[in-house]
Amino acid sequence: MSSNLHPELRLFTAGLAFAAAGLVAAAPAWAQYPGQITKDANKAPELRAVGVLEWTGPEDKPKKCRLVPVTVFDQGQLQDGSVYLARPQPMALAGEVEYQLEKDGKTVGLFDIENSGQEEGSWVGYGTWKPLPGPPKPKLEMAKVDDFEDPDDDRPVLHRKKHADDPGSGSSSGSGSGSNSGSTSASNAPAPDPDRPVLHKSDESANSSASGSSSAPADDADRPKLTKKKTEDVGHVDSLPEISDPDRPRLMRGKPEGSGLPVVPSLMGLPPDMEQAVAVSDAQNRPDHPWNYTWANAGDQAKMKAALEDVARNALGLNAPPAPAASPKVKRTSTARKTAKPAPPAAPAPLTDEQFRVFELAYGSGATLVLSAHTDGPLDKEKFVTLIAQPDLYGNVLVLLKNVTDGAHLDETPRMRLVDAVDALADNRGELLFELRGETQRQFALYRVLRGQATKLFVSGGVEYGSAE
Repeated sequence: MSSNLHPELRLFTAGLAFAAAGLVAAAPAWAQYPGQITKDANKAPELRAVGVLEWTGPEDKPKKCRLVPVTVFDQGQLQDGSVYLARPQPMALAGEVEYQLEKDGKTVGLFDIENSGQEEGSWVGYGTWKPLPGPPKPKLEMAKVDDFEDPDDDRPVLHRKKHADDPGSGSSSGSGSGSNSGSTSASNAPAPDPDRPVLHKSDESANSSASGSSSAPADDADRPKLTKKKTEDVGHVDSLPEISDPDRPRLMRGKPEGSGLPVVPSLMGLPPDMEQAVAVSDAQNRPDHPWNYTWANAGDQAKMKAALEDVARNALGLNAPPAPAASPKVKRTSTARKTAKPAPPAAPAPLTDEQFRVFELAYGSGATLVLSAHTDGPLDKEKFVTLIAQPDLYGNVLVLLKNVTDGAHLDETPRMRLVDAVDALADNRGELLFELRGETQRQFALYRVLRGQATKLFVSGGVEYGSAE
């Protein structure tokens, strides 16, 4: 790894490309969304990276994993994280950069970049998934010895054996107190046991002790002693690595270079059991911002979901065609009228791999619904749908974006797969991060939902492909 790639600012997520014209056009609108927090330009973060961590196996111990860079927000502009400042690897994948893994806006772990490489022409990072550091362990305190005994306390205690030669101990008969007891103890004390081991203090300790005795025995010359090795407080400073470009922004390193072996590529392709999570790296430490929406009425979510599922079935062609026009009325006898029963409504067609999420993308804003599903069958016959919607003023579902495609046209119109919501612009508002997956290629895109519209802010790769209604 080149020494001039040492990061000095910390990054937390991965990113994709962004259309600059779309960002400039949407900028005036962003300042007026519900829950917007006024930003001080002087306090704006210098760097913020967003990416997607992909892995197989359990979360805490993934079998294989990689990090795909998506965006880098630098000096108020969204840049394509897969190519931004690539010398040779992108800045978002510089060794030792640490990412914060998020699910629904809550931090679930850390990911340290250790090395990077190209897969099918795209840069990806390899590293180690680390759990969040736990709370500090409480300090152990020495148990206090209380000489006071409560006569009413029935808790068992261990008593220390008292000897007649102990200071302050009473006589063997236990009678007397104060000075009388002290004199009685001295006169009635048994003779010392010559075989009992005795600990002697040093001369300095004896002279400074409360007893004031000056007859302490001298140290035994043959007695082994423990000596403490003297150490010198010497500071060690390493010189900074040679930096070829002093103006290049850098990310904070997660750990010292050379502390571990490089991680070799492990996850290849798009396995069916692959999972994804948002990864964020920021120059500042920011509190979690949960994106989940809380309904005022528990029944509203079921109502909105059922309405959105009906829209999805219509888009996939799963709903039954309308009933044919009624034939002219025929006069029936009373017996036939009694025996005729209306046919029960048909059960709704199932949606394969249905995913339904509800977000609150800004503090105090309304609900934003995302539903995706597809039909069953071989890939070239499958149809896919993704919907972004919001409740309207009358409590009905209002579709803001509808993406419909099929397995035979994925490279023309890729399917939209929701990753999660993420604050890519560090403005306390969430964007929806989607994977645009085609048959032979894929991209990532950010959508901002505002004033009844879902606007595409950014797409990775530099060239947009696909369409959405």
